[in-house]
Amino acid sequence: MNNQTLVLGAVAYDPKVVTIWEGFKAWFYKRGLAFDYVLYSNYERQVEAHIAGHFHIAWNSPLAWVRAERLARSAGRRAEAVAMRDTDQNLTSVIVVRSDSLINSISDLKGKKVGVGAIDSPQATLLPLSHLRANGAAPFADFEVARHDLLGGKHGDHVGGEREAARALMAGAVDAACMIDSNHLLFLSEGALHAGATRVLAQTAPYDHCNFTALDDGPRDLVNSFRELLMGMSYDDPEVRSLLDLEGLKAWKPGRVEGYRALERAVEEMKFYDDHGNIAVADYRY
Repeated sequence: MNNQTLVLGAVAYDPKVVTIWEGFKAWFYKRGLAFDYVLYSNYERQVEAHIAGHFHIAWNSPLAWVRAERLARSAGRRAEAVAMRDTDQNLTSVIVVRSDSLINSISDLKGKKVGVGAIDSPQATLLPLSHLRANGAAPFADFEVARHDLLGGKHGDHVGGEREAARALMAGAVDAACMIDSNHLLFLSEGALHAGATRVLAQTAPYDHCNFTALDDGPRDLVNSFRELLMGMSYDDPEVRSLLDLEGLKAWKPGRVEGYRALERAVEEMKFYDDHGNIAVADYRY
């Protein structure tokens, strides 16, 4: 791999991903950073390729961060969260019920059916189920879990599974549905959830979402240049504003890892990855 060019790995969860990274590639080049990217169909392949040295920096989901950190640590290396979007910080997920439901507390979910997103969705499966467990309702033991496994390996970046859980709630196929707070508002606006027909039963504590992940044996000069250029991007710059809009942010922030603690607990509870970053969940398809 050419260490004069910073190579990024990203997951192609939507066609707009090509537009985003082609635009950033041109923007970086004009500012003296040779930049390229490689697209993967899923985060599991991407994390493995990063550890194997196929590229320098990854645009990782929060679940991919957890795996990358474990794989790196197991190999005597260190993963670093380089940067994240302003919109990646302090997010929450909600557990939603129908307005006319008799479910008024988490304990009322016992014996019921809860709809979630894909098996690998932090926001619509792992985190809300962990929240319910911590508050006295254990998934699979106290209530049934109805997964909506669309596009495995995308770690919930494709919101189809969440949307299907919302539709299942409206259809009466589940008693509650889990989703990220922003998608709750999206589903209301697009009609997947009917206006006035649902209410929020519970909400998770804040957590963080995606980050750019680098390994400690990567090209530090290139990574540092990449970080500095990201932090210098301005939403007032018309050349970059459309790209920031596509990627869903107004400013890049320094990377942090405190916001992944709850997800790490959820991964342990669900036995999704083992301590070394190996996939441990049995029925995961990606």
